[in-house]
Amino acid sequence: MTSKNTICLWYDGDAVDAATFYAATFPDSAVGKVFRAPGDYPDGKQGTVLTVEFTVAGVPCVGLNGGPHFKHNESFSFQIATDDQEETDRLWNAIVGNGGQESECGWCKDRWGLSWQITPRALLAAITDPDPAAAKRAFDAMMTMRKIDIAAIEAARRGSST
Repeated sequence: MTSKNTICLWYDGDAVDAATFYAATFPDSAVGKVFRAPGDYPDGKQGTVLTVEFTVAGVPCVGLNGGPHFKHNESFSFQIATDDQEETDRLWNAIVGNGGQESECGWCKDRWGLSWQITPRALLAAITDPDPAAAKRAFDAMMTMRKIDIAAIEAARRGSST
């Protein structure tokens, strides 16, 4: 690991599976070194995978197979900026379709319980529009969505139905 700051994510024995999924799903992602435990530990035996280094969209991470003691929750999420509806759909569908679950306003969880915000750049532009009325319309539209519909956000921003 060469980065000075690395995100450590806790898994219950399946860190390599998660890292492999992320590397296959997100651009600029990869699985790196896998380290095996040099001795027995409370939730594993010598030789089992203890950690895996990986990157998600350029962000260095390490997955720790620490056991069932801690679960992911919404207080941590990856926010992935997307450029168009096709990319938004692809990433959302990959996460939800691989045992994950939908949530509100562009959020979803993967099958390991990690939260993701699949956030179109068009949404960010719309909810920060200098016209407060346009920003509010876009924000209100977002609040009704699960996966973000860019066309509906842009229509709301304009104040039209299409």
